[in-house]
Amino acid sequence: MKQLLFGTAGIPLSSTLPTTVNGIKTIHTLGLGCLELAFVRSVYLTEKSVTDVKDAAKKFNVTLTAHAPYYINLNSKDKAKLQASQNRIYQTAKVAYLAGAYSITFHPGFYLKQDPKKVYYNILENLLEVMNKLDDDGINIYVRPETMGKPTSFGNLDEVLMLSTKHENILPCIDFAHLHARSNGKFNTKKEFEEILNKVENVLGKEALKNMHIHISGIEYSEKGERNHLPLKESDMNYRELCKVWKDYKIKGVVICESPLMESDALLLKKFYSSKP
Repeated sequence: MKQLLFGTAGIPLSSTLPTTVNGIKTIHTLGLGCLELAFVRSVYLTEKSVTDVKDAAKKFNVTLTAHAPYYINLNSKDKAKLQASQNRIYQTAKVAYLAGAYSITFHPGFYLKQDPKKVYYNILENLLEVMNKLDDDGINIYVRPETMGKPTSFGNLDEVLMLSTKHENILPCIDFAHLHARSNGKFNTKKEFEEILNKVENVLGKEALKNMHIHISGIEYSEKGERNHLPLKESDMNYRELCKVWKDYKIKGVVICESPLMESDALLLKKFYSSKP
């Protein structure tokens, strides 16, 4: 990636038509640079319909990513549910790749009251099966386990970074709001933001900072973690300081805004990121 782009988690709310192609056009009109295909309920694009999406993204110079369906648990004890989870990641990656996206993200799974180390190895084994199938089928796309917002979910920063050392196309999706909520209010200062990026660099190398997939929103939380997303200005998320740290570290990639006011807040982030000190 040549720069840090800002965009929305799905079709912008202001789009005149609720189609992906029109959403891409709206992103361009708004002056944003990326859009995440929201496959969170299902992979709604077919392999036949992706050509128009790919062409629109190229025409309007919009970078695409995708979010896999929520119904994924790579630590499931149920073989049918596990295979369905693996298939959802695979299908998201395949369709996103055909649409011209460069990166997908997914929610890895749950601890289910098991030893976190055991869960890590379960998820790693099951994710590598997906990666091997993608490799065999020539689908070259980044697959990113996301940092999660509840302590009951697998996906703290160390866990997603460790997974990312096991295959060249596995990299993290850093959700700063989730890290803030998971810790019941931490990860919200300049020093803590710097610690996150330093850890990414220490584990994965400086190149990882030039290929970031970031989620951000305001967030409501409790001692049990994430409750729901909020507009940035209605939350305690220290987004101004976060933008400064992104700028200081010269990171590159995409920032996907998951706020209820997603395009307004994406533009707000872009404004603060682009402003002079």
